[in-house]
Amino acid sequence: MTINCKGTLVDLSSPKVMGILNITPDSFYDGGKYKNESEILHQTEKMLTEGATFIDVGAYSSRPGAAHISEDEELNRILPVIELLIKEFPEIIISVDTFRAKIASETVQRGASIINDISGGNMDEKMFSTISKLNVPYIVMHMLGTPKNMQKNPVYKNVTQEVISFFAEKIFQLHQLKVNDIIIDVGFGFGKTIAHNFELLQNLSLFKSLDAPILAGVSRKSMLYKTLDTSAKEALNATTSANTIALLNGANILRVHDVKEAVEAVKIVEQVL
Repeated sequence: MTINCKGTLVDLSSPKVMGILNITPDSFYDGGKYKNESEILHQTEKMLTEGATFIDVGAYSSRPGAAHISEDEELNRILPVIELLIKEFPEIIISVDTFRAKIASETVQRGASIINDISGGNMDEKMFSTISKLNVPYIVMHMLGTPKNMQKNPVYKNVTQEVISFFAEKIFQLHQLKVNDIIIDVGFGFGKTIAHNFELLQNLSLFKSLDAPILAGVSRKSMLYKTLDTSAKEALNATTSANTIALLNGANILRVHDVKEAVEAVKIVEQVL
């Protein structure tokens, strides 16, 4: 199970870790933490040293109820960071967290290698054709609604079946456009109740039937800290527990704020498997 990141082949049969670099002022856990070049470089170097294979850069906060920003503002935030990281770490594999085709296009031209779309192509109709032209791996996430309304009252008859159907349809459309490197993300916390999230975590192995690598993004999310009646800040241990379950159920990539602990979880689970 290999993906081609602009000529760098990454084998996902051994799980990999994707470190999160939010350059947003308002992300739920680390918003506003990395405001200048030295903070951004320090955090990136730390994650790479701790074993991150990918760095996922996001300039648009998708936390529930997050404020909308313009395409120009997103570009102005993200392009200088992509250029900075490529210059400082030439071997880096950058994933860009965006649902906009224009941002995808501009960032890949500047050196990004993966596009991570929380809307699975639903928020920009040009995204799929753009990915086809860019020829980079594409992470398709499932989200019910939009970041503004996704947590109002999410309802499913059967969350696992509905999310699998969503991916089957998206993968079919992408294959028609000759997009081969597709990664799926069930979208923990995006239009799901706590019960839905844990049901998806429990049933993650069923998504292997789609024959696509699985990305799990549970890091410090409210499904964990609300269950424990704590905060995102206190949710590292819960994150490691959830990451371990995800790995045992077939996750190929862990998207996390805390790289060292995720890499350790991968090593321990690989000993068991």
